[in-house]
Amino acid sequence: MRYFKRTAAVLLLAAGLAPALIRADSQDKGPTPNPAPTYDPAGRRDPFKNLFGGQAVKENRLITGLADLMIDEIQIIGIVKSKGIYKAILGMTNGFPLTVREGDAFADGYILSIRDREIVLRKTKELGLPLSKPKDVVRDITTEER
Repeated sequence: MRYFKRTAAVLLLAAGLAPALIRADSQDKGPTPNPAPTYDPAGRRDPFKNLFGGQAVKENRLITGLADLMIDEIQIIGIVKSKGIYKAILGMTNGFPLTVREGDAFADGYILSIRDREIVLRKTKELGLPLSKPKDVVRDITTEER
């Protein structure tokens, strides 16, 4: 078949029809373009998707002390200075007060420093998973909290 097309192209070259035949031949032999690659999860979950969907997970858990509290759950009731050392009085979620000082640990971080009007907390976990870079959370005592 190729021989016939080449022979016809040579004969029709004089008539000016050869370029059309050559174009038709190249369209027949040309490679088919590959379609864009696609991903088929086949029932598997996306490993990069947040499992919680950006929503905070609230559990019914028993809070018995400081180690069970999350940084986002505390309320600052006041700051006291005793013998040159600052201590903070925090309100737990059940309403009971709790006295803390620098270095005390929470479920997701610890107290970095206590000053006369603010507490700096270092958050080391988010949703139970360790953070690659800790976050410092500053809680100020405002006039409503005094």
